[in-house]
Amino acid sequence: RVARITVCGKTALAKEVFGETLNESRDPDRPPERYTARYYLKFNFLEQAFDRLSEAGFRMAACSSTGTCAFGPEQGGPADDKIWTSYTEYVFCRD
Repeated sequence: RVARITVCGKTALAKEVFGETLNESRDPDRPPERYTARYYLKFNFLEQAFDRLSEAGFRMAACSSTGTCAFGPEQGGPADDKIWTSYTEYVFCRD
């Protein structure tokens, strides 16, 4: 489970794939032919997003991940996972 799944791509295509599970509140008036990177999904499970993409004929083309640490225990900070932030990006394409 992740905190938020953002969706980037053409508005019409995002609506076609994700339908009612697409939260458009951050970019509500975007024309269908335009690109957006401001939508996100109403659910937090990657498997659901991957299933919808697969059902729409998409395949994963690439992925990238990074993790950063704000401060470590030697700096007086907490010594657990709460100091870590991570970002993973998945790129899908349809032939």
